Amino acid sequence: MSQQKRPYLVASIILNILLVGHFGYAVFIEENPPPEVIYIDRSVEPLEQLEREDTIRIATFNIKIFGQTKMGKPDVVSELVNIFDRYDMVSVQEIKDINQQVPYQFLDELRNGSSSEWSMQLSERSGQQEDDIGGQEQYAIYYRSTIVAPTGNGSLHNDTLLDEFQREPFITEFSAITKNGVTSDFKFTIVSLHTSPTVAVGELNALANLSANLPPELNLILMGDFNADCDYAALYELDLLSIRNENHTWIVPDNADTTVSATRCAYDRIILDEDVARSYTGWWGIDREMSGGNVSDHYPVWFELRRPN
Repeated sequence: MSQQKRPYLVASIILNILLVGHFGYAVFIEENPPPEVIYIDRSVEPLEQLEREDTIRIATFNIKIFGQTKMGKPDVVSELVNIFDRYDMVSVQEIKDINQQVPYQFLDELRNGSSSEWSMQLSERSGQQEDDIGGQEQYAIYYRSTIVAPTGNGSLHNDTLLDEFQREPFITEFSAITKNGVTSDFKFTIVSLHTSPTVAVGELNALANLSANLPPELNLILMGDFNADCDYAALYELDLLSIRNENHTWIVPDNADTTVSATRCAYDRIILDEDVARSYTGWWGIDREMSGGNVSDHYPVWFELRRPN
């Protein structure tokens, strides 16, 4: 090891020892090159070190007011492309473009600035009930077509009867693709949701009921900006949720901070059912490699699934 690298490594080790002692989790810092993503390991046992190509890295990202104004800022768009390039799939919330052009424009930017592998599953505008029109947004899942393949077009949850969501969840199923380019039998379903803050707990209860009524073989991943903390959801209210049990893995802990502002709130969450959790590698993180609130008021939150052989 060179003399230049040795002080950096020593400082990294000392930092991790202090963090583990104080917070109970470790921030793993790669020696070379400097990290783009902050890794957080909360497990007791050491995690298996996997090659990047052996995993499917999936993120949820609320891109604040993602509309024509933001798309008109080249520096922001370029930074978003760089952020997305660290992932295989990104579930995006808060797309606000009444003309519905922004999702396609950003897909073009991804293909030009990152890779032609990028494709997209796009929802209709959510908030389809008359009393929800004022909060309409779109969901999109951007994905690398060499890593996963959608099994259909995806759809918004039909909320006509109960009207439990201001923005109906977007339900999309994918099949994993092996390194050899073969579509595998491993399928999982992403349920994306951006809750309305003032009724977040009610919508999380509705999400729990929805997941319980979906076919069990779907391998559910519930993710999005759930507003599941601070003024919008007390911990005791979260503990009462039927998906807050041993059959579900809540990847993001309650003491996490997924916000860019000075507040410390775990708004963005990822929940795995027990079947898909068998493929969870244990690696997850909050990606703080972002310039700040000009991009979003939320950080991307990610986790990894083991890619089938």
